[in-house]
Amino acid sequence: MGKLVDLHLHSNYSDGIHPPGEVLRMAAAAGLAAVAIADHDNIDGIDEALAAGRQYGVEVLSAVELSVVWEEYRDIHILGYGFDHHHPELCLALREFREFREGRSARIVERINEMLRGEGRATIDFEQVRSRAGGTVGRPHIAMALIEKGVVSSNEEAFRRYLVPCNVSKRLFPIAEAIELVHRAGGVAVLAHPPFITDDRKVFEGLLDIFVGLGLDGVEAYNSGATNADIDWYITLARRRDLIITGGSDFHGLEGGEIVIGGGRGNLKIPYRCVDEVRAGLELR
Repeated sequence: MGKLVDLHLHSNYSDGIHPPGEVLRMAAAAGLAAVAIADHDNIDGIDEALAAGRQYGVEVLSAVELSVVWEEYRDIHILGYGFDHHHPELCLALREFREFREGRSARIVERINEMLRGEGRATIDFEQVRSRAGGTVGRPHIAMALIEKGVVSSNEEAFRRYLVPCNVSKRLFPIAEAIELVHRAGGVAVLAHPPFITDDRKVFEGLLDIFVGLGLDGVEAYNSGATNADIDWYITLARRRDLIITGGSDFHGLEGGEIVIGGGRGNLKIPYRCVDEVRAGLELR
């Protein structure tokens, strides 16, 4: 099979559970040759990941997952790879994004606390939630606080009973702006987990052509939302358009979660060739 990789992992700098060093230790234990920690709208953990990669002998690519919008599609994600993670414009844009998200998370906690008071329960402390997160506070950090308080028994219950009803809308990048931002920082832009955008293949193919016209460089063909047949179809689409093919599990480290590092839901075997394709794309840039 050759060397395997996982180019879509999360740390506690966004909504993952583990710090970058622990994610790299787990990647090494899983026998992965290369990884990318692609935190949501946050690149603060990259230096830690690079240092841990050197420690564990795992190659690390700089990465980020940007939340983007295209017309009525409001939950599309763009993965940036191989960029300069100290690029001033990128750092500024993500700092502003993080400040917005901090405010969003605080408002979500306020809404949840209103519900808890109405139920006669003890409230949760936002500062304690923030101390748990290595970087940007995400909804999984709030879920962990609810579990620790004994309000709910699982992540799924936390979302169903509190986080979904008390949600506050995200701030999103226009997709063209996100792609351009990644390019200006020297990286390549890849469409994340395509099955979560639409399961209508004809619609997806049309969207992909639009996004390629906006500068998209690649598709995350190997992903946890796809069957093996789906993966083959995404690879074919990408090859026809001379796009980079990447892959990742979208591992967050949630306890009891079904996503396994390097394996997704068990069907992912992501070849090292994906790293070669990213590098080739970076050379073309």
